[in-house]
Amino acid sequence: MTKILLLSDSHSYIDDRILEYARNADEVWHCGDFGSLEVIGELEKIKPLKGVYGNIDNDKIRLIFPEVNRFTCEKVEVLMIHIGGYPGKYSPLAKKELADKAPKIFIAGHSHILKVMFDKRNYLLHLNPGACGKSGWHKMRTMLRFEIEGQEIKNLEVIELGPR
Repeated sequence: MTKILLLSDSHSYIDDRILEYARNADEVWHCGDFGSLEVIGELEKIKPLKGVYGNIDNDKIRLIFPEVNRFTCEKVEVLMIHIGGYPGKYSPLAKKELADKAPKIFIAGHSHILKVMFDKRNYLLHLNPGACGKSGWHKMRTMLRFEIEGQEIKNLEVIELGPR
């Protein structure tokens, strides 16, 4: 079983609460707009970090993380794209990637809107953890955590970190 902490849109912000949740995970996944190398460094000190760059991320961050990250966790294929949209409103890049091969989990960020949806057309779980940072128009800072055991995704939980 692998415990995942999923976050996005930190926009250079990291605090002790985020880091405490990271300590209780096996892996941290960040779906872009890190905003700074410091955020990456703090998370990597604690747990293995997977991610993609976002539209605000600079060239240094883009050298560390790809635009599209496709990987397997246990027996679950995952696709992550910062500007990916959501079922029925996928971005052109997400549509292309999903047409090539649909994963079991598709993760997007960018909107700062937390969404957990099942995509019946592509038969996948769509996740957007919202924004854990303080920059943006969102009112509540959010993340997601869940577990993957074999092919099963379970114990999905919304984490509210408080108002931005």
